[in-house]
Amino acid sequence: MNDFNMDKRPTGQANAQNTKDVAVTESLNKIKHKYIVMSGKGGVGKTSTSVNLSLALANQGFNIGIMDVDLHGPDIPRMLGLSGMLTVNDRKKLIPMSYSDNLKAVSIESLSQNKDDAIIWRGPIKYSAIQQFIGDVEWGALDYLIIDSPPGTGDEPLTVAQTIPDAQAIIVTTPQEVSLADVRKSISFCRTVKMEIKGLIENMSGAVCPHCGEAIELFGSGGGEKTAITAGIPFLGRIPFDHRVVACGDTGHSFQEAYPDSEVTKTFVAIAQKIA
Repeated sequence: MNDFNMDKRPTGQANAQNTKDVAVTESLNKIKHKYIVMSGKGGVGKTSTSVNLSLALANQGFNIGIMDVDLHGPDIPRMLGLSGMLTVNDRKKLIPMSYSDNLKAVSIESLSQNKDDAIIWRGPIKYSAIQQFIGDVEWGALDYLIIDSPPGTGDEPLTVAQTIPDAQAIIVTTPQEVSLADVRKSISFCRTVKMEIKGLIENMSGAVCPHCGEAIELFGSGGGEKTAITAGIPFLGRIPFDHRVVACGDTGHSFQEAYPDSEVTKTFVAIAQKIA
């Protein structure tokens, strides 16, 4: 039996993985701060938070990258008004899609010919895809990498925790208890995998009626701040509900540019200043 042939495949696989690891490390070394926006609950506005936080930081002059690791429900390109496919440079690196001079994004949607095709992947393929999003992308020098993740504490956030050891979590919740119960699982996840928590954001926290101006607590208010205090983590801010955020997200327009004097814009600017 030929021992060389037996060992050839594992050695090749090991070398390929080592090459990937080196590419990931080289890419991450050029990025100062990495934040994963996450929540144990779906529908709390993680993607709109990722997008608006990135815009607020970019508007302060920082170089920002958004990495969309919500592989089954990628929405970052649509919310930024980006279309088309990612291209490759002469170094065989993927070039992120550019929203502005200092804001760029990568998403699985920008690698799919048909945007409505379902991504049906198991854990190992997700792990490989997220590694490629880091090591095979020409991110360049960034001040902040904002990582938009799917709900829960599964493959995607776990891969980020394992691949980006200095990533910090920004946890998003809405005020009601059904959301907060799942968010407490996200806090537990971060502590289990030794991921630092940058802070908690309470989204959809109250609203103002567009007709009469009366304040309305759609999902209650204050639950996120109480959870942050109880858990001993920073509370970053309370973002009110504004129906115009939905319209801007659906059409790919910047809410902050369209409504610079809104409470939502002011809050995101304040949160970006806390982070920066």
